[in-house]
Amino acid sequence: MTKKKKPINTVSAEPVTEEHLEPEPAEELPVRQIEEPVEQPVEAEPVVLAESTSVVEPEPAPVEVVIKPEPEPTSPSKPKPLSLISLHGELDTLRQTVERQGLLITQLVETPTRQRKPPTSNGKVQIKDTLTGKIYPSKNNVYQSLLKAGELELLVKQGVFGTDPVHNSFGCYNLFRAYPGRFVEVKPQDAA
Repeated sequence: MTKKKKPINTVSAEPVTEEHLEPEPAEELPVRQIEEPVEQPVEAEPVVLAESTSVVEPEPAPVEVVIKPEPEPTSPSKPKPLSLISLHGELDTLRQTVERQGLLITQLVETPTRQRKPPTSNGKVQIKDTLTGKIYPSKNNVYQSLLKAGELELLVKQGVFGTDPVHNSFGCYNLFRAYPGRFVEVKPQDAA
């Protein structure tokens, strides 16, 4: 079976030309603001029922708020002409603004400090050496005094106070552990 080929019909098309239409200028209409009336809630009088003594009050009506758009400025403000006097005035204004901001920052930083309560002190604690009966004004003073007097040579040789006993800030605690019961805390009124 052989198929017959159909002849191809060709149609010529005419070219389309585009016409550019310019829009006609529209008349400028004045813009008017339309203010919508605000409904005022009507206060209803309470209804008193004859049979009961309860008073029924109606719910207040919702209030609608109308926001008026601000009118656009008709022309922008013209800048001032530059002169030494105007520049000096602008610099003074800028300097005052920076000073005010500096003061505000200082106040904000100092405010929490002023609001803090002072630390509660348990009073000055003195230390009494029960072996000698001597009273020292503080814990660290006990350690420093005994170290300078040479009474802690045995503990220094053992390495209880570290490699540099003179600069050991917590030597008093090591001393108290080494000699339990020898040093007793006393209040200043008890010392007299």
